Amino acid sequence: MPSRPRACACLVAVAAALAFAGSAAGAGQSGVAALQVGLSARGLYAGTIDGVAGRTTTTAVRAFQRRAHLPVDGIAGPRTRAALGRYGRHALGSRPLAVRAFGWDVAELQFLLAWHGFPSGPFDGRFGARTAGALRRFQRFAGLRPDGVASSGTLAALHAPLLRLPISLAWPLRGPIGSPFGPRGYGFHAGVDLIAPAGTPVAAAAAGRVVWAGYRAGGWGLLVTIAHRDGVRTMYAHLSRVGVRVGQRVGAGERVGRVGATGDANGPHLHFEVRLRGAAVDPLPALR
Repeated sequence: MPSRPRACACLVAVAAALAFAGSAAGAGQSGVAALQVGLSARGLYAGTIDGVAGRTTTTAVRAFQRRAHLPVDGIAGPRTRAALGRYGRHALGSRPLAVRAFGWDVAELQFLLAWHGFPSGPFDGRFGARTAGALRRFQRFAGLRPDGVASSGTLAALHAPLLRLPISLAWPLRGPIGSPFGPRGYGFHAGVDLIAPAGTPVAAAAAGRVVWAGYRAGGWGLLVTIAHRDGVRTMYAHLSRVGVRVGQRVGAGERVGRVGATGDANGPHLHFEVRLRGAAVDPLPALR
């Protein structure tokens, strides 16, 4: 998981005051993420919505309290949340969540869905079609009825430990990590970006069968997807060249393409994404 800065003592108080519903181990706190969403909407927080109670979040809380003529203690207690208006209302679990809901609890839901492998776009506290789609996919994954309503059973499943891959993976290439798996800006990065020059060979991370080889819309560009055992799929995006065909069997380390910048890419790099039965999973713990 992405590294997190050490929280200062004052933000321990923030976490206690908010009585956050616990996030899955390894992720930031969903309640802190909801607070960051509300502060961002007020133009006071410009950092990543990462659920980490760091100095930037404390500074934004204090600035908001001064603006709202509240005691400036850096603690997002009941009065501060009330002053956030719609963004501070509704504790997670206090009501079922469905399309057209808005509030603190929706922002928490979006954050938890993303960490469990089903991101739904920007964290904004608005329950729209993308959040509904991500929720249904998670419910199917978790063996729940995919009704698109986040009630107690769904929330319980969202507080389970984060997924780990059941197989080991080899690095598809050696290069610095440009962007890890996890929150990025106001959204969530569902893979790992490996920086390498255009044309660098990209290798299969494990043995499997190619199920996609070619251009794919949605920002992927030239993409290779390989199905492995135990429901794992690896995806290699933004390639400049595809070197395999659909149906082909490949071994670990076998070349599948070359680094490029096709699709939605700022400069050459490999977007390496891994899914377990449809859920995006951080590949770093499984990489040898």
